[in-house]
Amino acid sequence: MARRALTTTAAAFATAAALLLTACGGGDDSPSDDIKGAGNSSGSPSASPSSSAPGVKRPVIKLPSSFQLTFENWTSSDPVEQAVLNDGKEQLRAGYEAIIENDPDSENRAFYDTKNGFLQSQQWIRTYTDKNLTVIGKLPVFDPKVTLSKDKAAASLSYCTDESKASTRNRKTGEVKGNPAGTDPEVFYVISMGKNAQGVWQAVSARSERGGCPQ
Repeated sequence: MARRALTTTAAAFATAAALLLTACGGGDDSPSDDIKGAGNSSGSPSASPSSSAPGVKRPVIKLPSSFQLTFENWTSSDPVEQAVLNDGKEQLRAGYEAIIENDPDSENRAFYDTKNGFLQSQQWIRTYTDKNLTVIGKLPVFDPKVTLSKDKAAASLSYCTDESKASTRNRKTGEVKGNPAGTDPEVFYVISMGKNAQGVWQAVSARSERGGCPQ
């Protein structure tokens, strides 16, 4: 798998206001009370760099047939990169599960986030739940790339999504909306990840750019 240098930031990042499928929210590095399920890593993972976390019971993420989240070419020959891809995929699936279940405090999502990463996730999830919205349709996730730190204890995961066949639906009125005409359906993401003491790769921070996918 090809690698390239990527940078991430924990500050708020801009995304085009459209379908709201953009899977990110504003960053928040302020201190907080413990969040159940969220790791305490601040971006400096404490676990040794292994490719997997044997014995760790990961949550079972369930998505309904009304929302199909697919992952294209989500594989790597490097076992550590594959571990990042595996946990990064489940982190994204857990976020959409939280939206669909109307649960911004989702313990499944918190499992795959650091404490500050989960505060960021909650902001994104609440852009739906505060407006009584859920998601439907198909959302391909593709072109994943992993950049590992020298000690393989931290990573940057990038990928793209295509929102052209996905929509939001109002839980009360049933109204369905897609992106406004002329909106680029592709969104580019960069997720900064660190490994917690149990060996689970968690999201530390994220940024996104609508229309930023490599051509």
